[in-house]
Amino acid sequence: MKYVLASSSARRQELLHRIISDFKIEVSNFDESTVLFNGNIEEYVINLAKGKAISIKNSLKEEAIIIAGDTVVVLENEILGKPKNEEDAYRMLKELSGKTHRVYSGIVIINMYNNKMEEASLYTEVKIGTLTDQEILNYIKTGEPLDKAGSYGIQGYGGVFVEEIKGCYYNVVGLPLNLLNKMLNKVKE
Repeated sequence: MKYVLASSSARRQELLHRIISDFKIEVSNFDESTVLFNGNIEEYVINLAKGKAISIKNSLKEEAIIIAGDTVVVLENEILGKPKNEEDAYRMLKELSGKTHRVYSGIVIINMYNNKMEEASLYTEVKIGTLTDQEILNYIKTGEPLDKAGSYGIQGYGGVFVEEIKGCYYNVVGLPLNLLNKMLNKVKE
């Protein structure tokens, strides 16, 4: 069986290698702006992942098992995406400071061999400690926040800001391994 990861994320690729040793990377050209947020975050992240998975399925010339995911950071029902610039990163980190937020992931797997599809979502609660302005500015200087949802990476320098976590750590990194493994077993049945 061939596997395809619908993501250019180095973090997702690294994590998937813990479950599957050999897979191809195909970056989806799915336009995420076509998915409207109706207030249901779980549905939203699943629809984003599904759009990516179907886009890859439609472009493949051979059968494969396609794995797609999407992760968003949510504070008080506001989705915090990747920052537009350093000022936006500062704003997000200031908002997260001293608060608990949720990181939601949607995972969709399409098995083209048997036409099965599995979809699921989950969230992890993350409490960020109270940050000083200087801590935020120093962190932004590392460049790390600029390509991360919510402007921080738990697996990098941003991990020092995390005071508490409830749920799957790997979800916060970008690919919930336990959920993904269960879904892969189910889609291969």
